[in-house]
Parts: sequence; C-alpha cells; structure tokens
Amino acid sequence: MHETNPEARTFAMLCHLSALSGYLIPFGNIIGPLIFWLLKRDQHQFVNDQGKEAINFQISIILYAIIAGILCVVLIGLILLPIIGIASLVFIIIAGVRANSGEAYRYPFTIRFLK
Repeated sequence: MHETNPEARTFAMLCHLSALSGYLIPFGNIIGPLIFWLLKRDQHQFVNDQGKEAINFQISIILYAIIAGILCVVLIGLILLPIIGIASLVFIIIAGVRANSGEAYRYPFTIRFLK
C-alpha cells in the first residue's frame, strides 16, 4: 500500500513515532499511537492500518519485556531486556520513516491483537 495523501502519511508517521513518548510517560508508547489512530482512522485507511500496526507492536513489546523481566531470575532476561529496548527503538524509527514516505510498514515479531 502506497499512500499519496500528505495528511495520511503524516498521521501514520505520528502513530509510529508517538510511541517514543513511552520513554517519558508511563504507557505513552500505547497512549500516543492510540490518540493519533483514533483521531484519523475513519478518515484515512492508511492511518487506520498503520495505527493498528503501531499499537499491536507496542502491546507485543510490553509483553516481551514482561517475559524478559521474569527471565531475569535466570539471568537470560538481563540480556534480552536491552535487546528488546534497542530493537523497539530501531523498528519505531524505521516505521516512522517508511510511513512518512507512504509505505505500509509491518513490524517483525508482532502479535496482531487489532485486525
């Protein structure tokens, strides 16, 4: 899917990049994408698609972080937590850039809760 509407591309990008607010605000990584998705999902199919993708990825990352946190008991979680954090940051930036260029991005390792 390639989107040519500049407003749709901008809001799709904001759906992805607003997840970075989670570094400053508890659960901002879900609240940010949710706000932009809810604002424009009915107006732009591209925003609807990318907003759901961003929210699904953030929920998945939270689940993976919880599992890695539990695995800290057996030390493997100490390795997994930084990997999850770095991968999340990289994938969010890639998704934002791709959405801004009008390209639908699919995050790897994402559980699709919203369809």
